[in-house]
Amino acid sequence: MSLVARITSLAQRDALTVTGIALTAAWLFLVALFWLLVPEAEGSPGGIARLATVMGTILPLALIWLAVGMARALAVLRAEAADLRLRLSQMRDMAATRGAPPRAALPDADEAEPQPRPVPAAVPAAAAASRAAPRQAADPRPQPTRGSGEPRDPIDAETLIRALNFPDGADDAPAIAALRAALQDPGQARVLRAAQDVVTLLAGQDLYMDDLPPDPAPAAVWRRFAAGERGSAVAALGGIQDPLALDIAASLLRKDEIFRDTTHHFLRHFDAMLARHLPQMDDAQVAVLAQTRSARAFMLLGRISGIFG
Repeated sequence: MSLVARITSLAQRDALTVTGIALTAAWLFLVALFWLLVPEAEGSPGGIARLATVMGTILPLALIWLAVGMARALAVLRAEAADLRLRLSQMRDMAATRGAPPRAALPDADEAEPQPRPVPAAVPAAAAASRAAPRQAADPRPQPTRGSGEPRDPIDAETLIRALNFPDGADDAPAIAALRAALQDPGQARVLRAAQDVVTLLAGQDLYMDDLPPDPAPAAVWRRFAAGERGSAVAALGGIQDPLALDIAASLLRKDEIFRDTTHHFLRHFDAMLARHLPQMDDAQVAVLAQTRSARAFMLLGRISGIFG
């Protein structure tokens, strides 16, 4: 029982005790008043009369304290029930957010998409178009598409890593700020939302990334994977060894079409994110990245999908 519930229960029990004492005193006062005011009977009372007098005095007292005891027990049960409801609520909240951020922590999709900058009013649209055309013609390289991962995201490695781990709760202000900053870029928004989807689906099966610490893989293996190597050369990335987690995730991948599509979507975007950002990270940052919740989901799902050999 929590401290607050215990204090509440003790306060209620003390109030009931005071009530019982007051009722007892009132009853004894009435008995004494009756004893003093009743006229004396001629002759000595018989045994039945004496027994009735004793029982009439004691039984109400017994009933009073029986009621007090039952009320105190009921107060304890109510306090324990309230404490249990509070604990269950906390457990539900923890299960809902553990390893996966609540939707309230993520901005809406409209906030994640950067708004196009308007052309200043002093520059006519035709002039802006005429200046843009020579630049496009002078650059023979193909322009990156929206989903190609270019241009590179302006956020630094520390912010990205913090965002990929998701906030621990509504009070984790640094992680929430990092997440919002990362979501300002469409490429990062895609990988973060894909990671959130798979982590949330796994949490729905009681698979929490916090409970699945991976065997650490060398930073060189991560770099080889980001460079495009596959198979046994990067097998160390499948560092999630928990057999129950592997069985549950593999079963979901086989039987649940939504989970399968979400997994492939996440693996594709996380792979592209590694190719973009891993070359700019040092080995210490790669090691921290590998411990994030998103990376743990990637290692688990990548292993059962066979991309690590």
